[in-house]
Amino acid sequence: MVNNTNSISFYNDNADEFISNTISVDMTSLYQKFLPLLPANAHILDAGCGSGRDSKYFIDNGFSVTAMDASKALAESAAQLISQPVHECLFQDFTSNTQFDAIWACASLLHVSSAELPTVFTHLASQLKPHGIFYCSFKYGNDDVERGGRFFTNADEMRLNTFIADASLTVKDSWLTGDLRPGRENERWINVILSK
Repeated sequence: MVNNTNSISFYNDNADEFISNTISVDMTSLYQKFLPLLPANAHILDAGCGSGRDSKYFIDNGFSVTAMDASKALAESAAQLISQPVHECLFQDFTSNTQFDAIWACASLLHVSSAELPTVFTHLASQLKPHGIFYCSFKYGNDDVERGGRFFTNADEMRLNTFIADASLTVKDSWLTGDLRPGRENERWINVILSK
């Protein structure tokens, strides 16, 4: 998929800058919505883990984490941060012998084309235990855009429902936030918690 390849190349070429811009972002408000829904010692799939920031937080707070990212540079950096291997693969190519209690896909699925997102959601949902929890976030909108060398699939409530229609997932909660990075508060995001 050309668009996905462009985004992966962007992260490989700009990994250091991306990590420095995201590694210290305070994600507490999102963790507080997600983690209370999980069983103790839950096993979380960090799907599109980027810098490894969220994986590290989950591990430091007693959760088991399997992390993956399509960018070789980000996967290698995240592996160093969390002191465990990170799978380098596309969402649709990730497989595991174990099922997960939860999936965390923070600002990552937005790089999958809208045509492929239904298949990706179905594939990832198949990795979840029954009643598993799935967090994801998208820039708020209903179109596909290319910006600065990266491809973005935006989503609103209606569009997200079309993406998950065949994935055995239901919306448990959704809310809008500003971007958590300083200076970008006016960028709107939709945050969604799904349940299998």
